[in-house]
Amino acid sequence: MEGKKRSSQVFRDRGLWKVAEKLFVQVMETRKALGADHPSTLTSMANLASTYRNQGRWEEAEKLEVQVMETRKAKLGADHPHTLAAMANLASTLWKQGRWEEAEKLERRNTTLARN
Repeated sequence: MEGKKRSSQVFRDRGLWKVAEKLFVQVMETRKALGADHPSTLTSMANLASTYRNQGRWEEAEKLEVQVMETRKAKLGADHPHTLAAMANLASTLWKQGRWEEAEKLERRNTTLARN
């Protein structure tokens, strides 16, 4: 599994989105056996969301990012670094969609939580 994960990251870093996406989906589906809220499953979901975001597939990215953020918030707390990273990723996706007010609100919340 780690080999597929590494390969998918290499393909993503090279801009080979479709190949990376296919591998990220395989990794995510396999890791779901660990549980929907397992850290590895959430990381796989975040990686797939990043791949969608880089392709301009905003709705798909947003859906996964919301799931990751909400699950991490419930499991780790709102001010945990992994939750804050998920929140920042979602804000970026919202910003790229032209949803500036939503993105700014999320970024402000992120900044406030990070300071506490």
